[in-house]
Amino acid sequence: MSIFEIGMLACFGLAWPSNIYKSLKSRTAKGRSLTFQWAILIGYICGITHKILYSNDIVLYLYILNFVMVAIDTGLYFRNHRLDMQRENATAASIR
Repeated sequence: MSIFEIGMLACFGLAWPSNIYKSLKSRTAKGRSLTFQWAILIGYICGITHKILYSNDIVLYLYILNFVMVAIDTGLYFRNHRLDMQRENATAASIR
């Protein structure tokens, strides 16, 4: 277990709740990158796998917690993208 690894995960972990809140409030996926979300999720999967296979310690729970928060934010991306499409379709229909 490394104090630096804990620090990194704690700092990232503190950022995700505000990101989730912004995703909930904005109700739009504009300005968001799904590629970035997937890259972060894959990174956490790699960290979780490493912890399970080589260094099983309490830090594993920080990886899992962060993964869950990013997964929630990714789910909100899909919801917000759907809402964006509905708004665009409604706007296009009203123009006709």
